Amino acid sequence: MPRQPLSGTPLVLMTIALSLATFMQVLDSTIANVAIPTIAGNLGASNSQGTWVITSFGVANAISIPITGWLAKRIGEVKLFLWSTIAFVVASWLCGMSESLSMLIFFRVIQGIVAGPLIPLSQSLLLNNYPPAKRSVALSLWAMTVIVAPICGPILGGWISDNYHWGWIFFINVPIGVAVVILALQTLRNRETATVIRPIDTVGLVLLVVGIGCLQVMLDRGKELDWFSSTEIITLTAIAVVALAVLLVWELTDDHPIVDLSLFKSRNFTIGCLSISLAYMLYFGSIVLLPQLLQEVYGYTATWAGLASAPVGIIPVILSPIIGRFSHRLDMRRLVTFSFIMYAVCFYWRAYTFEPGMDFGASAWPQFIQGFAVACFFMPLTTITLSGLPPERLAAASSLSNFTRTLAGSIGTSITTTLWTNRESVHHSQLTESVTPYNVNSQEIYAKLEQAGLTHDQASAWIAQQITNQGLIISANEIFWASAGVFLILLVLVWFARPPFSAGGGGGGAH
Repeated sequence: MPRQPLSGTPLVLMTIALSLATFMQVLDSTIANVAIPTIAGNLGASNSQGTWVITSFGVANAISIPITGWLAKRIGEVKLFLWSTIAFVVASWLCGMSESLSMLIFFRVIQGIVAGPLIPLSQSLLLNNYPPAKRSVALSLWAMTVIVAPICGPILGGWISDNYHWGWIFFINVPIGVAVVILALQTLRNRETATVIRPIDTVGLVLLVVGIGCLQVMLDRGKELDWFSSTEIITLTAIAVVALAVLLVWELTDDHPIVDLSLFKSRNFTIGCLSISLAYMLYFGSIVLLPQLLQEVYGYTATWAGLASAPVGIIPVILSPIIGRFSHRLDMRRLVTFSFIMYAVCFYWRAYTFEPGMDFGASAWPQFIQGFAVACFFMPLTTITLSGLPPERLAAASSLSNFTRTLAGSIGTSITTTLWTNRESVHHSQLTESVTPYNVNSQEIYAKLEQAGLTHDQASAWIAQQITNQGLIISANEIFWASAGVFLILLVLVWFARPPFSAGGGGGGAH
């Protein structure tokens, strides 16, 4: 017999606990973005090595998410949620105490692994303990924390790294985690889910870890090792392709698969999953690129780079509860279409306004307007993804869609930063060709700089720096252009989803 949904104060406290857990986990995937130059400098590493701090967490997190479904069935959703939160707090503390980059990356991997169950479980516990009629409101409240955390991340990360030791970026999780455990114990202690002892798919798990691990290391190291001219990169690619291909075949034939690929038989799940993953890949790539661009080219401090990224959260905080309230009257595909159009508009806008000497407003305004896109993104796509699935499949479906989204975000980070530096090299060499003794303009600049008291070598260094900056801006703008184009293509995909859309199957149709 199904349990009665929670109501009143316990419902509010449970919502706060689950939202805080999500907030803490998503915050952790973005808080390090603006602090990369500080962390890398402090630990004696390059900026590109510093981005491993982001991707190591993302990949470990992505690998552990699919195991959530099996673990939740084995030990119960509430118990798993509590243990994951406690382990996450301990791992966060160890990250802050790290004294070298390799030590930090090691603890980030552990932090990513134990964080895996937090988001899928917060989603399924929320849906299973809310009255069916209020599930859309629950999802929009949950989505709001997923939206707000990436905004708080850059500001907090910037402010901490400018004013305190960067370790506080991770220590901040300790009080949040303690609050989550206390609230969850109070509201969910007697609401444990049914447990089933099922064998674990060891072969699938090994193939998943090897395949995804090799893929991400290949993407992270490729830039430094000049891609396929390196034996290491070719080997990693071969292992990743073989492991993932075998994993696909194995999971379709195994009785107890670690990744339940049969979920892709649901049309809405497949379309929702694809849309949310590809869109998140572009969105996350840009929120990693933006602070680095502002710091490297425009000389922003980490705090100001965070503030320039932050306005994206203002509109979602206002709109999310309203969308949740009226969602049963709305066609989710229309909301997603509006979201993708707004994403495309904001990416095109950036591609036009990012130029040398632009002011703070030029970077902040597109972020603010992009808030409309973000507000109509997570909740509608999550609703489409989970629609039509029975309650007992929610944990598995939620963990699989979060797995593809998290992995896409991590791959997006690697691809974006690689493209950015590669295209900069191309533009740098093209722009340098015109700085010759035979070019009137370049000679005029040399003359002006030397009149201002610079030696010939100093003038050359200044011009070289300007060329690098120009190259970085042009290559960032190319990424913005391409991202806008992909959003317009994704627009078509979402219309293949079929109504009715109800948040988590059991809640009835779109009435």
